[in-house]
Amino acid sequence: MDTNARQQLLDWIDAHFDEEVAFLQSVVRIPTDTPPGNNAPHAEAVADMVRNYGWEAERHAVPQQAVRDYGMESITNLIVRRPYGGGGPTIALNAHGDVVPPGEGWSRPPYGAQVEDGFLYGRAAAVSKSDFATYIFAVRALEALGRPLKGGVELHFTYDEEFGGLLGPGWLLEQELTRPDLVIAAGFSHGIVTAHNACLQLEVTVHGKAGHGAMPETAVDALQAATRILNAIYGQLPELKKIKSTVPGIDSPTMLVGRIDGGTNTNVVPGKVTLKMDRRMIPEEDPVQVEAGVRALIEEAVAGMPGIRIEIRRLLLSHALRPLPGSGQLAAALQRNAKAVLGEDIPAHGTPLYADARLYGERGIPAVMYGAGPRTVPESNAKKADERLALEDLRSATKVVALTLLDLLS
Repeated sequence: MDTNARQQLLDWIDAHFDEEVAFLQSVVRIPTDTPPGNNAPHAEAVADMVRNYGWEAERHAVPQQAVRDYGMESITNLIVRRPYGGGGPTIALNAHGDVVPPGEGWSRPPYGAQVEDGFLYGRAAAVSKSDFATYIFAVRALEALGRPLKGGVELHFTYDEEFGGLLGPGWLLEQELTRPDLVIAAGFSHGIVTAHNACLQLEVTVHGKAGHGAMPETAVDALQAATRILNAIYGQLPELKKIKSTVPGIDSPTMLVGRIDGGTNTNVVPGKVTLKMDRRMIPEEDPVQVEAGVRALIEEAVAGMPGIRIEIRRLLLSHALRPLPGSGQLAAALQRNAKAVLGEDIPAHGTPLYADARLYGERGIPAVMYGAGPRTVPESNAKKADERLALEDLRSATKVVALTLLDLLS
Protein backbone atom coordinates (compact mmCIF):
# COMPACT_ATOMS: atom_id res chain seq x y z
CA MET A 1 0.00 0.00 0.00
CA ASP A 2 1.18 3.51 -0.87
CA THR A 3 2.64 4.88 2.38
CA ASN A 4 2.01 8.42 1.15
CA ALA A 5 -1.71 7.72 0.79
CA ARG A 6 -1.82 6.20 4.27
CA GLN A 7 -0.14 9.24 5.77
CA GLN A 8 -2.48 11.58 3.91
CA LEU A 9 -5.40 9.67 5.39
CA LEU A 10 -4.07 10.02 8.93
CA ASP A 11 -3.27 13.69 8.42
CA TRP A 12 -6.80 14.40 7.14
CA ILE A 13 -8.33 12.82 10.26
CA ASP A 14 -6.06 14.87 12.53
CA ALA A 15 -6.87 18.06 10.63
CA HIS A 16 -10.62 17.44 10.90
CA PHE A 17 -10.70 15.99 14.41
CA ASP A 18 -12.27 19.03 16.08
CA GLU A 19 -15.03 18.82 13.49
CA GLU A 20 -15.48 15.11 14.27
CA VAL A 21 -15.80 15.82 17.99
CA ALA A 22 -18.38 18.54 17.29
CA PHE A 23 -20.32 16.10 15.11
CA LEU A 24 -20.33 13.53 17.91
CA GLN A 25 -21.53 16.16 20.37
CA SER A 26 -24.43 16.93 18.03
CA VAL A 27 -25.60 13.31 17.78
CA VAL A 28 -25.22 12.71 21.54
CA ARG A 29 -27.29 15.80 22.39
CA ILE A 30 -30.41 14.43 20.68
CA PRO A 31 -32.07 12.01 23.15
CA THR A 32 -33.03 8.55 21.93
CA ASP A 33 -34.13 6.87 25.17
CA THR A 34 -35.41 3.38 24.43
CA PRO A 35 -37.94 2.88 25.91
CA PRO A 36 -39.97 4.82 24.88
CA GLY A 37 -38.07 4.63 21.60
CA ASN A 38 -39.09 7.74 19.67
CA ASN A 39 -36.00 7.58 17.47
CA ALA A 40 -37.07 8.88 14.06
CA PRO A 41 -36.18 12.52 14.96
CA HIS A 42 -32.56 11.51 15.57
CA ALA A 43 -32.38 9.76 12.21
CA GLU A 44 -33.81 12.82 10.46
CA ALA A 45 -31.19 15.02 12.12
CA VAL A 46 -28.34 12.69 11.09
CA ALA A 47 -29.64 12.61 7.52
CA ASP A 48 -29.52 16.42 7.50
CA MET A 49 -26.00 16.43 8.94
CA VAL A 50 -24.53 14.12 6.30
CA ARG A 51 -26.07 16.25 3.55
CA ASN A 52 -23.46 18.83 4.58
CA TYR A 53 -20.85 16.36 3.28
CA GLY A 54 -22.61 15.99 -0.07
CA TRP A 55 -24.18 12.65 0.87
CA GLU A 56 -27.79 11.58 0.64
CA ALA A 57 -29.13 9.31 3.36
CA GLU A 58 -31.96 7.01 2.38
CA ARG A 59 -34.66 7.17 5.06
CA HIS A 60 -36.31 3.81 5.63
CA ALA A 61 -39.19 4.27 8.08
CA VAL A 62 -40.47 1.08 9.68
CA PRO A 63 -44.31 1.00 9.46
CA GLN A 64 -45.85 2.69 12.48
CA GLN A 65 -48.05 -0.23 13.50
CA ALA A 66 -45.12 -2.65 13.46
CA VAL A 67 -43.13 -0.27 15.66
CA ARG A 68 -46.02 0.18 18.12
CA ASP A 69 -46.65 -3.55 18.32
CA TYR A 70 -42.95 -3.99 19.05
CA GLY A 71 -43.13 -1.61 22.02
CA MET A 72 -41.45 1.46 20.54
CA GLU A 73 -42.72 4.77 19.11
CA SER A 74 -40.84 5.46 15.88
CA ILE A 75 -37.94 4.00 13.89
CA THR A 76 -36.34 5.39 10.75
CA ASN A 77 -33.22 3.50 9.67
CA LEU A 78 -30.69 5.20 7.41
CA ILE A 79 -28.54 3.87 4.57
CA VAL A 80 -25.86 6.08 3.02
CA ARG A 81 -24.50 4.39 -0.12
CA ARG A 82 -21.06 5.34 -1.44
CA PRO A 83 -20.36 3.22 -4.55
CA TYR A 84 -16.86 3.43 -6.04
CA GLY A 85 -17.02 1.04 -8.99
CA GLY A 86 -16.87 -2.65 -9.79
CA GLY A 87 -14.50 -5.34 -8.70
CA GLY A 88 -14.36 -4.78 -4.95
CA PRO A 89 -16.50 -5.62 -1.94
CA THR A 90 -19.31 -3.53 -0.53
CA ILE A 91 -18.47 -2.92 3.13
CA ALA A 92 -21.25 -1.88 5.49
CA LEU A 93 -20.48 0.10 8.63
CA ASN A 94 -23.29 -0.23 11.17
CA ALA A 95 -23.88 1.75 14.36
CA HIS A 96 -27.06 2.07 16.40
CA GLY A 97 -28.56 5.30 17.67
CA ASP A 98 -31.05 3.97 20.22
CA VAL A 99 -29.89 4.01 23.84
CA VAL A 100 -30.97 2.87 27.27
CA PRO A 101 -32.41 5.73 29.36
CA PRO A 102 -29.79 7.66 31.36
CA GLY A 103 -30.97 6.60 34.82
CA GLU A 104 -29.80 8.23 38.04
CA GLY A 105 -26.44 9.29 39.42
CA TRP A 106 -25.00 11.50 36.67
CA SER A 107 -22.53 14.21 37.68
CA ARG A 108 -22.89 15.83 34.24
CA PRO A 109 -25.95 16.30 32.02
CA PRO A 110 -26.51 12.95 30.26
CA TYR A 111 -27.28 14.72 26.98
CA GLY A 112 -24.87 17.60 27.45
CA ALA A 113 -21.98 16.04 25.50
CA GLN A 114 -19.52 17.94 27.69
CA VAL A 115 -15.82 17.62 26.91
CA GLU A 116 -13.65 17.55 30.00
CA ASP A 117 -10.04 16.40 30.51
CA GLY A 118 -9.96 14.62 27.18
CA PHE A 119 -13.28 12.78 27.61
CA LEU A 120 -16.68 13.38 26.07
CA TYR A 121 -19.50 12.64 28.55
CA GLY A 122 -23.03 11.62 27.63
CA ARG A 123 -25.39 8.73 27.07
CA ALA A 124 -24.16 6.76 24.03
CA ALA A 125 -20.88 8.68 23.92
CA ALA A 126 -19.18 5.27 23.99
CA VAL A 127 -21.93 2.88 22.79
CA SER A 128 -22.61 3.53 20.02
CA LYS A 129 -23.18 7.07 18.78
CA SER A 130 -19.40 7.39 18.92
CA ASP A 131 -19.23 5.13 15.88
CA PHE A 132 -21.56 7.35 13.89
CA ALA A 133 -18.59 9.72 14.03
CA THR A 134 -15.94 7.00 13.62
CA TYR A 135 -17.47 5.62 10.45
CA ILE A 136 -18.54 8.89 8.83
CA PHE A 137 -15.15 10.53 9.28
CA ALA A 138 -13.28 7.38 8.23
CA VAL A 139 -15.22 7.37 4.95
CA ARG A 140 -14.79 11.12 4.48
CA ALA A 141 -11.03 10.72 4.95
CA LEU A 142 -10.97 7.86 2.44
CA GLU A 143 -12.83 9.87 -0.19
CA ALA A 144 -10.71 12.97 0.44
CA LEU A 145 -7.70 11.09 -0.95
CA GLY A 146 -9.22 11.22 -4.42
CA ARG A 147 -7.76 7.78 -5.23
CA PRO A 148 -9.48 5.22 -7.48
CA LEU A 149 -11.37 2.75 -5.30
CA LYS A 150 -13.15 -0.53 -6.05
CA GLY A 151 -16.34 -1.67 -4.43
CA GLY A 152 -18.23 0.59 -2.09
CA VAL A 153 -19.20 1.56 1.42
CA GLU A 154 -22.64 1.66 3.00
CA LEU A 155 -23.30 3.42 6.27
CA HIS A 156 -26.13 1.72 8.18
CA PHE A 157 -27.43 3.86 11.03
CA THR A 158 -30.16 1.90 12.78
CA TYR A 159 -32.38 2.39 15.81
CA ASP A 160 -33.33 -0.91 17.43
CA GLU A 161 -30.28 -2.50 19.06
CA GLU A 162 -31.58 -2.14 22.63
CA PHE A 163 -34.80 -4.04 21.79
CA GLY A 164 -33.02 -6.70 19.76
CA GLY A 165 -32.30 -5.27 16.30
CA LEU A 166 -35.15 -6.97 14.44
CA LEU A 167 -36.51 -3.60 13.29
CA GLY A 168 -33.02 -2.19 12.76
CA PRO A 169 -30.54 -4.13 10.61
CA GLY A 170 -32.90 -7.11 10.72
CA TRP A 171 -35.60 -5.08 8.99
CA LEU A 172 -33.25 -3.61 6.36
CA LEU A 173 -32.03 -7.11 5.49
CA GLU A 174 -35.49 -8.67 5.55
CA GLN A 175 -36.81 -5.96 3.19
CA GLU A 176 -33.82 -6.67 0.89
CA LEU A 177 -32.79 -3.03 1.06
CA THR A 178 -29.15 -4.04 1.45
CA ARG A 179 -26.84 -7.01 0.97
CA PRO A 180 -23.24 -6.02 1.76
CA ASP A 181 -20.28 -8.37 1.38
CA LEU A 182 -18.61 -7.50 4.69
CA VAL A 183 -19.72 -5.67 7.83
CA ILE A 184 -17.93 -3.72 10.54
CA ALA A 185 -20.43 -3.10 13.35
CA ALA A 186 -20.12 -0.74 16.28
CA GLY A 187 -17.57 -1.77 18.87
CA PHE A 188 -17.10 -0.96 22.52
CA SER A 189 -13.47 -1.81 23.26
CA HIS A 190 -10.05 -1.86 21.65
CA GLY A 191 -10.47 -5.49 20.73
CA ILE A 192 -12.11 -6.87 17.59
CA VAL A 193 -15.17 -8.99 18.39
CA THR A 194 -15.52 -11.96 16.06
CA ALA A 195 -18.12 -13.93 18.06
CA HIS A 196 -20.73 -13.24 20.69
CA ASN A 197 -23.33 -15.04 22.76
CA ALA A 198 -26.91 -15.78 21.82
CA CYS A 199 -29.73 -14.58 24.05
CA LEU A 200 -33.15 -15.98 24.96
CA GLN A 201 -35.58 -13.78 26.85
CA LEU A 202 -38.88 -15.13 28.15
CA GLU A 203 -41.86 -13.59 29.93
CA VAL A 204 -43.44 -16.01 32.40
CA THR A 205 -46.91 -15.11 33.72
CA VAL A 206 -48.14 -17.08 36.71
CA HIS A 207 -51.92 -17.05 37.19
CA GLY A 208 -53.49 -17.90 40.51
CA LYS A 209 -56.53 -16.41 42.25
CA ALA A 210 -56.48 -13.19 44.25
CA GLY A 211 -58.03 -13.18 47.70
CA HIS A 212 -58.25 -11.25 50.96
CA GLY A 213 -55.07 -11.37 53.02
CA ALA A 214 -57.07 -12.32 56.11
CA MET A 215 -58.45 -15.40 54.35
CA PRO A 216 -55.59 -16.74 52.22
CA GLU A 217 -57.20 -20.18 52.10
CA THR A 218 -59.83 -18.72 49.70
CA ALA A 219 -57.12 -17.71 47.21
CA VAL A 220 -54.42 -19.32 45.09
CA ASP A 221 -51.11 -17.54 45.68
CA ALA A 222 -49.37 -16.85 42.37
CA LEU A 223 -46.30 -15.56 44.19
CA GLN A 224 -45.74 -18.88 45.95
CA ALA A 225 -45.75 -20.56 42.54
CA ALA A 226 -43.46 -17.88 41.12
CA THR A 227 -41.06 -18.52 44.00
CA ARG A 228 -40.79 -22.14 42.93
CA ILE A 229 -39.92 -20.97 39.41
CA LEU A 230 -37.30 -18.58 40.77
CA ASN A 231 -35.74 -21.33 42.85
CA ALA A 232 -35.66 -23.65 39.83
CA ILE A 233 -34.01 -21.00 37.64
CA TYR A 234 -31.36 -20.02 40.14
CA GLY A 235 -30.84 -23.63 41.15
CA GLN A 236 -29.58 -24.27 37.61
CA LEU A 237 -26.71 -21.79 37.84
CA PRO A 238 -24.11 -24.24 39.22
CA GLU A 239 -24.82 -26.56 36.27
CA LEU A 240 -24.48 -23.72 33.77
CA LYS A 241 -21.09 -22.82 35.25
CA LYS A 242 -19.86 -26.28 34.27
CA ILE A 243 -20.52 -25.55 30.57
CA LYS A 244 -17.51 -23.82 29.01
CA SER A 245 -17.05 -22.14 25.64
CA THR A 246 -13.95 -22.65 23.55
CA VAL A 247 -14.19 -19.06 22.24
CA PRO A 248 -11.66 -16.70 23.91
CA GLY A 249 -13.52 -14.00 25.82
CA ILE A 250 -16.63 -16.12 26.41
CA ASP A 251 -16.96 -18.27 29.52
CA SER A 252 -20.23 -20.01 30.48
CA PRO A 253 -23.96 -19.58 29.88
CA THR A 254 -25.83 -17.34 32.32
CA MET A 255 -29.44 -17.07 33.45
CA LEU A 256 -31.26 -14.49 35.54
CA VAL A 257 -34.64 -12.94 36.23
CA GLY A 258 -34.37 -9.23 35.51
CA ARG A 259 -37.87 -8.06 36.37
CA ILE A 260 -40.77 -9.16 38.59
CA ASP A 261 -44.25 -7.60 38.62
CA GLY A 262 -47.26 -8.80 40.57
CA GLY A 263 -49.89 -8.38 43.23
CA THR A 264 -52.36 -5.60 43.83
CA ASN A 265 -51.84 -4.55 47.44
CA THR A 266 -50.07 -5.50 50.67
CA ASN A 267 -53.17 -7.16 52.13
CA VAL A 268 -54.18 -9.11 49.01
CA VAL A 269 -52.97 -12.58 48.02
CA PRO A 270 -51.30 -12.08 44.61
CA GLY A 271 -53.43 -13.45 41.80
CA LYS A 272 -50.88 -12.82 39.05
CA VAL A 273 -47.10 -12.49 38.94
CA THR A 274 -44.97 -11.87 35.85
CA LEU A 275 -41.27 -12.70 35.57
CA LYS A 276 -38.98 -11.58 32.76
CA MET A 277 -35.88 -13.72 32.39
CA ASP A 278 -32.69 -13.67 30.35
CA ARG A 279 -30.70 -16.78 29.32
CA ARG A 280 -27.38 -16.13 27.56
CA MET A 281 -26.16 -18.96 25.35
CA ILE A 282 -22.56 -19.57 24.36
CA PRO A 283 -21.97 -20.02 20.60
CA GLU A 284 -21.68 -23.80 20.98
CA GLU A 285 -25.23 -24.17 22.38
CA ASP A 286 -28.32 -24.99 20.29
CA PRO A 287 -30.94 -22.26 20.93
CA VAL A 288 -33.83 -24.63 20.15
CA GLN A 289 -32.67 -27.15 22.74
CA VAL A 290 -31.95 -24.43 25.29
CA GLU A 291 -35.40 -22.88 24.94
CA ALA A 292 -37.10 -26.26 25.23
CA GLY A 293 -35.08 -27.01 28.36
CA VAL A 294 -35.86 -23.69 30.03
CA ARG A 295 -39.57 -24.04 29.28
CA ALA A 296 -39.57 -27.56 30.74
CA LEU A 297 -37.73 -26.33 33.83
CA ILE A 298 -40.38 -23.67 34.45
CA GLU A 299 -43.33 -25.96 33.81
CA GLU A 300 -41.96 -28.71 36.06
CA ALA A 301 -41.40 -26.23 38.90
CA VAL A 302 -45.14 -25.63 39.29
CA ALA A 303 -46.45 -28.98 38.08
CA GLY A 304 -49.18 -30.29 40.37
CA MET A 305 -49.87 -26.97 42.14
CA PRO A 306 -53.68 -26.72 42.34
CA GLY A 307 -55.21 -23.65 40.68
CA ILE A 308 -51.94 -22.45 39.14
CA ARG A 309 -51.69 -21.78 35.40
CA ILE A 310 -48.64 -20.40 33.61
CA GLU A 311 -48.04 -18.72 30.26
CA ILE A 312 -44.57 -18.56 28.73
CA ARG A 313 -43.99 -16.01 25.97
CA ARG A 314 -40.76 -15.55 24.07
CA LEU A 315 -39.63 -11.92 24.07
CA LEU A 316 -36.39 -12.39 22.16
CA LEU A 317 -34.28 -15.08 20.58
CA SER A 318 -31.05 -13.63 19.24
CA HIS A 319 -28.58 -16.02 17.68
CA ALA A 320 -24.86 -16.06 18.31
CA LEU A 321 -22.35 -14.29 16.10
CA ARG A 322 -19.92 -16.84 14.72
CA PRO A 323 -16.91 -16.34 12.43
CA LEU A 324 -17.73 -16.83 8.74
CA PRO A 325 -15.43 -17.11 5.70
CA GLY A 326 -14.27 -13.55 5.13
CA SER A 327 -14.50 -12.38 8.73
CA GLY A 328 -10.92 -13.51 9.31
CA GLN A 329 -9.69 -11.27 6.48
CA LEU A 330 -11.62 -8.35 7.96
CA ALA A 331 -10.31 -8.96 11.48
CA ALA A 332 -6.73 -9.34 10.22
CA ALA A 333 -6.90 -6.02 8.34
CA LEU A 334 -8.24 -4.24 11.42
CA GLN A 335 -5.57 -5.83 13.63
CA ARG A 336 -2.79 -4.89 11.22
CA ASN A 337 -3.91 -1.27 11.08
CA ALA A 338 -4.59 -1.08 14.82
CA LYS A 339 -0.99 -2.17 15.40
CA ALA A 340 0.19 0.62 13.10
CA VAL A 341 -1.95 3.28 14.80
CA LEU A 342 -1.83 2.17 18.44
CA GLY A 343 1.62 0.60 18.46
CA GLU A 344 0.32 -2.55 20.12
CA ASP A 345 -1.36 -5.81 19.20
CA ILE A 346 -5.09 -5.85 19.82
CA PRO A 347 -6.95 -9.12 20.27
CA ALA A 348 -9.69 -10.71 18.21
CA HIS A 349 -12.03 -12.41 20.64
CA GLY A 350 -15.60 -13.20 21.63
CA THR A 351 -17.86 -11.37 24.06
CA PRO A 352 -20.70 -12.52 26.31
CA LEU A 353 -22.82 -9.60 25.10
CA TYR A 354 -25.05 -9.81 22.05
CA ALA A 355 -25.43 -7.15 19.39
CA ASP A 356 -26.73 -6.28 15.93
CA ALA A 357 -23.73 -7.85 14.19
CA ARG A 358 -25.38 -11.25 14.54
CA LEU A 359 -28.22 -10.20 12.21
CA TYR A 360 -25.77 -9.90 9.32
CA GLY A 361 -24.09 -13.16 10.31
CA GLU A 362 -27.44 -14.97 10.32
CA ARG A 363 -27.72 -14.12 6.62
CA GLY A 364 -24.26 -15.38 5.82
CA ILE A 365 -22.59 -11.95 5.75
CA PRO A 366 -19.19 -11.91 7.53
CA ALA A 367 -19.30 -9.37 10.35
CA VAL A 368 -16.96 -8.21 13.09
CA MET A 369 -17.35 -5.52 15.73
CA TYR A 370 -14.82 -2.72 15.98
CA GLY A 371 -15.04 0.97 16.81
CA ALA A 372 -14.20 3.64 19.34
CA GLY A 373 -13.90 2.38 22.89
CA PRO A 374 -11.64 1.78 25.88
CA ARG A 375 -9.68 -1.33 26.87
CA THR A 376 -12.73 -2.67 28.72
CA VAL A 377 -16.44 -1.85 28.75
CA PRO A 378 -16.53 -0.82 32.46
CA GLU A 379 -13.97 1.94 31.79
CA SER A 380 -16.51 3.79 29.64
CA ASN A 381 -19.44 3.49 32.11
CA ALA A 382 -21.47 2.22 29.15
CA LYS A 383 -25.18 2.06 30.04
CA LYS A 384 -24.38 3.57 33.45
CA ALA A 385 -24.15 7.09 34.84
CA ASP A 386 -21.37 9.31 33.46
CA GLU A 387 -20.84 7.28 30.28
CA ARG A 388 -17.79 8.71 28.58
CA LEU A 389 -15.44 8.31 25.64
CA ALA A 390 -11.75 9.18 25.56
CA LEU A 391 -11.36 11.42 22.54
CA GLU A 392 -8.04 9.84 21.64
CA ASP A 393 -9.85 6.50 21.35
CA LEU A 394 -12.22 8.12 18.85
CA ARG A 395 -9.28 9.49 16.86
CA SER A 396 -7.49 6.12 16.85
CA ALA A 397 -10.57 4.11 15.85
CA THR A 398 -11.32 6.50 13.00
CA LYS A 399 -7.78 6.03 11.68
CA VAL A 400 -7.91 2.24 12.00
CA VAL A 401 -11.23 1.99 10.16
CA ALA A 402 -10.11 4.42 7.43
CA LEU A 403 -6.87 2.50 6.82
CA THR A 404 -8.78 -0.78 6.73
CA LEU A 405 -11.22 0.57 4.14
CA LEU A 406 -8.26 1.77 2.07
CA ASP A 407 -6.69 -1.70 2.20
CA LEU A 408 -9.89 -3.50 1.22
CA LEU A 409 -11.14 -1.12 -1.44
CA SER A 410 -7.94 -0.13 -3.27
